Amino acid sequence: MGLTENEREIIVNLELEKAQNTFSDMEYCVQGKKWESAANRLYYALFHAMSALLISDGYNVKSHRGVMALFGEHYVKSGIFSKEDGALFSDLVIMRDNADYNCFFETDEEKLQPYLEPARQLISRIEEYISARK
Repeated sequence: MGLTENEREIIVNLELEKAQNTFSDMEYCVQGKKWESAANRLYYALFHAMSALLISDGYNVKSHRGVMALFGEHYVKSGIFSKEDGALFSDLVIMRDNADYNCFFETDEEKLQPYLEPARQLISRIEEYISARK
């Protein structure tokens, strides 16, 4: 059963709100030098923004890897978003997986810092893309 346009809009708005709140959580973790938690929150902020993007265009979001695959297939390959945007998300998937599950991996400021501004900008561009299509 598909979503109505109203249901889709509600879910997209909730995902975008979740992306912004999670990005704020990440900033709080950065201030507290909680690098692994910050890596987790940064990934999830981008994940929620990408989920909003996919849902807004009618794609069925089922998994984390599915979001990455659909983003690459429908937005990177078509040139709507850049290869660097796809690589950013891929890098954050790896960093989040390592931060959450690998006891030998340590996230630190040096590893995380290069991703902060590009992720913020990508979230913003996703929001702009969604707004322009309404």
